[in-house]
Order: sequence, then structure tokens, then C-alpha cells
Amino acid sequence: AVMPQQVRLFDADQAKAAEFAASVGACHSLTSRQAVSGADVVLLAVKPQAVATVLQDLSPLDTKQLLVSIAAGVSLSRLRQLAGPAVALARVMPNTPALVGAGVSAVCFSGADQQQQEQAKTLLSACGRVYVVPESAMSAVTGLSGSGPAYIMLVIEALADGGVREGLPRDLALEMAAMTVYGAAGMVLETGRHPAELKDQVCSPGGTTIEAVASLEADGLRSALIRAVASSANKARMMQQTTDSHD
Repeated sequence: AVMPQQVRLFDADQAKAAEFAASVGACHSLTSRQAVSGADVVLLAVKPQAVATVLQDLSPLDTKQLLVSIAAGVSLSRLRQLAGPAVALARVMPNTPALVGAGVSAVCFSGADQQQQEQAKTLLSACGRVYVVPESAMSAVTGLSGSGPAYIMLVIEALADGGVREGLPRDLALEMAAMTVYGAAGMVLETGRHPAELKDQVCSPGGTTIEAVASLEADGLRSALIRAVASSANKARMMQQTTDSHD
């Protein structure tokens, strides 16, 4: 396990970095070089357009260090170009439920030995589940789990609106909608059964639920979500092409 005092933080906004470091018990570094000096793992959490500048400031990194990037759309080849040929690399696509320990992090590696890979997975597992994928799958991951929380937020909001329309108080409708999504997801994960099978268990012949499912199918919910994943994935591919084409 990594203790808070083993973590050094740096941000261009010094006040923000100092405040956050104090809130979690980590150390605040005054410069980026100070933050990474002697570190086993360097976590790069910046906007894609800032990656080149930040890595230039950090160059050269120690060849024994593992550079973990969560910059969207920045490929391993681009990181390799910027960080040098000898640094171990990990590219990660996390998602926002990491804030509550229920995130999905997909990771791919370049030049990282088994110990470094396990170290990265251990760090990421503090935020939820970790999946090692080939880099070719990263755009699909972005479309599914990276952007996915936003889709589900829309679903929760719409369900709550439906409850309000039928007379439920707003706060009650919102909590019930969120818990319904949470519980349904838990059933899939804990039972390992296919969602279609679990759905069929709720749909009594001629009942209220199958009536609602028929309405959702007629309105194209399934195809709308499939298209949403594809749209996000395609945008991710375009972003990576743009980033990779920069000198």
C-alpha cells in the first residue's frame, strides 16, 4: 500500500496543490522536478495539450521510473517520443466514479516489467476495477466506460423526471432512480448472469415492466446507447490522430 506521505504533488496552481496535499496528508512540491525526483512512479494528470510541455520540463526521467499517463488521446508512441526510449510507460483511461471507489480504469503498457505493471494496477485499484487492454482498444474503452458515466447520469435524470411526472417528490425520485441503477448494476456484477436474463425475470407476462420495455425498444433506447459509444470512440480516435501528428 502507498501511504499519503509517500506521495508528492505538483500543480501549476500552487495554492490548489498545497490545499489538496494538506487535505490528504501528501507532500506538496514547489517544482515538477522536485515532485518526480527519486519517485518510482510518475503520474501525469494533465490536459492532452499540456503533455509535451510538462514532459519537456521533466526531461530526462529516470530510466527506472514508470510514467503513468491519464491524458486522454495521447498514445504510447507519442509518450515514448516525448519521454525517451528507456522509460517504462502506462497509458490509463479512468472514469469519474473513481471518486467514490467504483471506477473503471483500463491500462496498457510499453516497456514496463511485471513488477511495474503490478505496481500500476495496485495504485489504480484504489479507485475501482482495473483492466489491462491492448492499446488498440483504448478508443472503445473511452466510448464505453470513459464517457459512460455521463450516459448513465442522463438515464438517472430521465428516470427521476418520470417519477416526478407521476407525482413523486423530486428528491425521492432522484434517490430511487440512482439506487435502481446501482442495484441493477450490482446484480449483473455479483451474479455474473446476462442482463437479458435478469431483465426477463422482472418482465411478467402482460405486466407493467414488459409494457415499459416495449416502449423503450420502440423509442430506440438500445440503438441510441450503441451509437453513443461509437460516437465517443470515433471522437477519441480523431483526438489521438491529432495529438500524434503534433511535432
